[in-house]
Amino acid sequence: MFQRYIPNPTSCKRNRRQFLWEVGGGFAGLALTDLLTQDGFFNQILAAEKHKNKEEYLLAEKAPHFQVKAKHAVFLFMNGGPSQVDTFDPKPALTKFNGTAYQGKAAVGSNNRPIGHLMQSPFPFQNYGESGLPISSLFPHTAKFADDLCVIRSMHTDTAAHASGCLQMNTGNVTIGKPSLGSWLSYGLGTSNQSLPSFVVMTDPRGGPISGPSNWTAGYMPAPYQGTLFRSSGAPLLDLATPSQIDNKTQRHSLDLLQTLNQEHLKSHPEESELLGRINAYELAYRMQTTATEVVDINQENKKTQEMYGLNNPITADFGRKCLITRRLLENGVRFIQLYSGGGHIEDTWDGHGDCITNHKLHASETDQPIAALISDLKRTGLWDETLLIWGGEFGRTPTSEGIGKPGRDHDWHGFSMWLAGAGVKGGQAVGATDELGFKAVQDHCHVSDLHATILHLMGLDHTKLTFFYQGLDQRLTGVRGQVVKKVLA
Repeated sequence: MFQRYIPNPTSCKRNRRQFLWEVGGGFAGLALTDLLTQDGFFNQILAAEKHKNKEEYLLAEKAPHFQVKAKHAVFLFMNGGPSQVDTFDPKPALTKFNGTAYQGKAAVGSNNRPIGHLMQSPFPFQNYGESGLPISSLFPHTAKFADDLCVIRSMHTDTAAHASGCLQMNTGNVTIGKPSLGSWLSYGLGTSNQSLPSFVVMTDPRGGPISGPSNWTAGYMPAPYQGTLFRSSGAPLLDLATPSQIDNKTQRHSLDLLQTLNQEHLKSHPEESELLGRINAYELAYRMQTTATEVVDINQENKKTQEMYGLNNPITADFGRKCLITRRLLENGVRFIQLYSGGGHIEDTWDGHGDCITNHKLHASETDQPIAALISDLKRTGLWDETLLIWGGEFGRTPTSEGIGKPGRDHDWHGFSMWLAGAGVKGGQAVGATDELGFKAVQDHCHVSDLHATILHLMGLDHTKLTFFYQGLDQRLTGVRGQVVKKVLA
């Protein structure tokens, strides 16, 4: 039998850190145990310990705090920061003052100051649908569903940097180590299909967001709540297929042995949720070998459907595949799916510093038709009534250019646009407003924490009651702030 290696052991076979932890815990634990017992904490732990498969217990489907229509959510993440004044927030004043030096005092941009001259949008706006919602020419396909969109024009965040901006939009915090939105939904609602992940992420082939996997981490929650990265082409996960020389019986025996060894190791490391997550990954991968492969096999879709998503066009093919796979994942009960448009840095994302015109034309062209196809397909299949869609990036862009002859726009986190649609959302409207030029939110301010509170509400969860006990506190996705934006609700 192998002996566990303990660096700098004491006479009680514990290292100094373990010894101090256990002794200290013994004194403080007397009072803490009573408090946690009253809170029902140990009841949850014991239930998980007694359950044959701890992972299935953690992800077992749970009832929402209150009944709502939405059962699934899809976050269409426009990585890099789309410009609000070129997409969903028309500003006639920019046309009037186009090319003039900005004389105001709005402290925005990467250097906390507006750069260059005021620049009108090169993309004309038009009113669509019975609601007359204004949408720019960048989105002719999505515009057909204007009456389903609720555009929040008064979004604002706390940071001008891409990495921290993505983190805040995904986890509610500008620092790494916090659970992501998908993790909170998996924790609060579980999953209806144990053969697929509850939380799936599909990134752009040009790369992921700058802050990487921290955007879909489970943070301080058990590792099974983290997002699972899928590829949009080929096998959804690398090495998912069983080698041809290994039959199912042999593979099952190997996994059973590995499970036994890992469980023995887990007994001496009960605090390591990453180990539990690794154990689950093997079992989930085994179950997914059939289920996931079938779900991502878009060859089962007819030619008309594939063309509707733009799979026959190199510009739209990648995001189209991701949107089509999304519909198939939703049909199979996946709780939360996040699709990234744009990867890597600068022009490979929506970060149009050098030339916002060319940049936004490209990325809008890649995503507009697939998103419209997804909406149309969800309506056709009946999934629309139980699916929430979220569109947006980590922040917006300034109404000023980067300089004379430089049609790029800098970062603007003080006022930008996102939209929600689908189950429980009142479409055909714009909520909130930015100032005359589009620099800052001035009406019905919506902080990221307010957006998160609203998303959780639409999914049947009270953001003040969805908590996870960590470091002596009941942690929340929204922290100590956040208000549901009631105007969004149908």
